[in-house]
Amino acid sequence: MSERRVILIGGAPTVGKSTLAERVAKHFDLPWISTDQIRTIMRKVASRVDHPRLFNPDGYTPEKFLREFSADEIVRIEFDQAEAVWTGASAFIKQEWTWTRGFVVEGVNILPHLVARDFMNDPQVEAVFLVDENVERIRRVIHTRGLAGAANSYSDDVKDKEVEWVTLFSRRLRADAAKYGYPLVEIRKSAADFDALLAVLRPADSV
Repeated sequence: MSERRVILIGGAPTVGKSTLAERVAKHFDLPWISTDQIRTIMRKVASRVDHPRLFNPDGYTPEKFLREFSADEIVRIEFDQAEAVWTGASAFIKQEWTWTRGFVVEGVNILPHLVARDFMNDPQVEAVFLVDENVERIRRVIHTRGLAGAANSYSDDVKDKEVEWVTLFSRRLRADAAKYGYPLVEIRKSAADFDALLAVLRPADSV
């Protein structure tokens, strides 16, 4: 029986984590899960009073949130929420033995310093981070798909704040990954992205 393998894929919103995670999971014949799913489960059993960082700021519509918080403040909120979600994600990685061969986990809540803290010396866990700081590409995704909700559910004049904080998030993620020595994949939104991701992961026959 091959060694259990856990592949973590982190990155800012809009970078294409879910699409690539699904392809990686299929390539290695592994199941996959998103930290968004883990966060949703955690929110169902945790209270906002006891775990405020697990939740979005209370009483804010997307419009109000994007108008009142700076890009830097939003990134700080996102990093704080990642810390809260990581408690559940880390426990899942350590304790999930239903998927005995391993699995893929993707999500914005996977940050290099958190992975390094809990899994730096774990040979079964490998992490890679996807980065894309092409502002026009990010803008197209946000204006077409939306980020705070469906694109038509909030006004276009606040969407550039989302472009700003997503770009800043990606830059900070890049610096964090470099600090801890995790591989980065520069996303071009092309067919080459999947091959670039596979190139930094261990081949299937090495596990």
